[in-house]
Amino acid sequence: MSHDEFDRVLAEPDPLRQARAATELMALYQQRGVELARLRKEAITRAADENDMTLTAVAAELGLSKGRITQIRQTAPGPERAVFGVGPLTLGVPLRAMPDRPTGVIAAEDGNAAQHMTELLTRLQFQVQPFQIPTTGEWEPPNDAVAICGPKSSPVTAEAIESDPYLSFTGDESGQWAIRERETGTVVESPMDTGDSDSDVAYVGRLTYAGRRVFVIAGVHSLGSLGAVEYLADNLPAIYAEVGTANFSMVVRSSFDDGTPTQTEAICPPRAHP
Repeated sequence: MSHDEFDRVLAEPDPLRQARAATELMALYQQRGVELARLRKEAITRAADENDMTLTAVAAELGLSKGRITQIRQTAPGPERAVFGVGPLTLGVPLRAMPDRPTGVIAAEDGNAAQHMTELLTRLQFQVQPFQIPTTGEWEPPNDAVAICGPKSSPVTAEAIESDPYLSFTGDESGQWAIRERETGTVVESPMDTGDSDSDVAYVGRLTYAGRRVFVIAGVHSLGSLGAVEYLADNLPAIYAEVGTANFSMVVRSSFDDGTPTQTEAICPPRAHP
């Protein structure tokens, strides 16, 4: 963190702008403190494993008590937190245009997915800032972001997915969308479009857009996004073990009972991008 940002807050003469800037910088400092705690916890575990050391020996090397090491390991977030970045996180959900609601509405499935995603991110000690992506789909992630939004709803999401070397997400002339394997041309259609109204698929990827990391969750239909969030909640440590902090992408298939996910699986497993 540059001292210039701190100094700018100190030097800001307008009290309202100073208060806003101080609040934003405090949130950033807090989130970086959480990330440092995560890194320290992971480093302690690595030191014990890679150097064949007991935690007591690691504690002695760090000048800490064994009790303090235990406390660190119990209170700091798990290493899988890094999949979403450092934070604070912007959680974007698209507004969908309706004839009688010109400003747009949030689909019920998207709202449920955002609620479950917020719960997951909060458990990982992120500060989450909700954001409604306008009906035009134009927005600029202000920091690390999670977008529960497909390419049909936002050119920003479309451009981010276009950078994926393995998967694409495209629609045909009839308006039907599907996920495609770039190398093989294999098309992953939503079961909802082929007769199974209780299943859907979703694209999941950590991508780069305009120099920022954006975590994209994009169901072919809105239900697919909800299932993908459920999959992440159950499998995030395994995803982190596979790809670490690299950009990656995958496809999740989910089955539902009255809109509630009952089973989720990775039909295209997570692959780190070069």
